[in-house]
Amino acid sequence: MTKALGSTVAIGLLTLVSLAAQQPVAPAQPSQGTGPLPAEWKARLDDAAARPDAVTVAAERESLTITTGPAGIFYKPGMKAEKDYDFTATFSQLQPAAAPQPYGLFIGGADLDKTVPRYTAFLIRSDGKYQITSRNGSRTVTVVGWRPAPQMADPKGVKTSNTLSIRALRGAVHFLVGQREVHQMPRGRAGGDGIAGVRVGPNLKVQVNGLAVKKFP
Repeated sequence: MTKALGSTVAIGLLTLVSLAAQQPVAPAQPSQGTGPLPAEWKARLDDAAARPDAVTVAAERESLTITTGPAGIFYKPGMKAEKDYDFTATFSQLQPAAAPQPYGLFIGGADLDKTVPRYTAFLIRSDGKYQITSRNGSRTVTVVGWRPAPQMADPKGVKTSNTLSIRALRGAVHFLVGQREVHQMPRGRAGGDGIAGVRVGPNLKVQVNGLAVKKFP
């Protein structure tokens, strides 16, 4: 009787182990959080294994200071660039980096809290260059490779500020550094309407001022 009971238990355990082994393993999800975020703000970090406190975001009036470990995007779900608009912000790199790292604006954000996020980013870095990329899930396509933007302010001291704008009018999207256009493309190639926000590269401390979407009539 005891031997039969032991055999039954052993068979049951083997069955449970076999069933567990057959269960699909959920794919790793990107990190959706940081330390405490300002009200209404969300973050998505590139490194799915990043600790929640790997990035800090501090808000004061119309200023946002982002200190990164891993790179990521930062956005308000309700901030959308749609139809004809001007999306702008002034960026200041508060600390020098060991190597130039990108930061700037993104538009066309969709499914940002899901497995396959999509957006188009307009980025600059401290060596006076800009880049435009398109992100679809884990795949990043370079639309415009790093090119000089002569109108960017030369790094002087610790803090250098540059204003970026993405302006959509009729069938085209225009990318500006300061008041000077550096690139334009058909609206469809820029990813269409969607959430607008900020992307900051790794190991940076960047201040963002006057982040706003102005809609044209």
